[in-house]
Amino acid sequence: MKYFDLFADDTGESRFRDIDVALEERTFAPPAKAIEISETEAASGMLFLRLRAGWNEPIHPTPVAQTLICLRGRVRVTASDGDTREVGPGDVWRMADTHGKGHHTEVISADDFECVIAQHA
Repeated sequence: MKYFDLFADDTGESRFRDIDVALEERTFAPPAKAIEISETEAASGMLFLRLRAGWNEPIHPTPVAQTLICLRGRVRVTASDGDTREVGPGDVWRMADTHGKGHHTEVISADDFECVIAQHA
């Protein structure tokens, strides 16, 4: 299992990196059998978000560290270093570029982009 992380380096340049999620088999919900599960990560809130088809925003840093899980539609995200990623249904995107040059996001699907966002404590 993987997700991609968008972070700001020491110069304020936003960059992507791929993160492998470590899973370990353990009992999670007894008496159910053990399952493969990651470590728990703290979250301070959760929200649902919709960007309408054709939406195209100015470059900005993320307001808080957060993880987005796409439910519907597609966006193209461009880091300040020029690298791009597309986010579509089932993709997970961690945004940690809370300072620096930021990123650009544009809805590229004919459908609205809908997601769930968990904000980090």
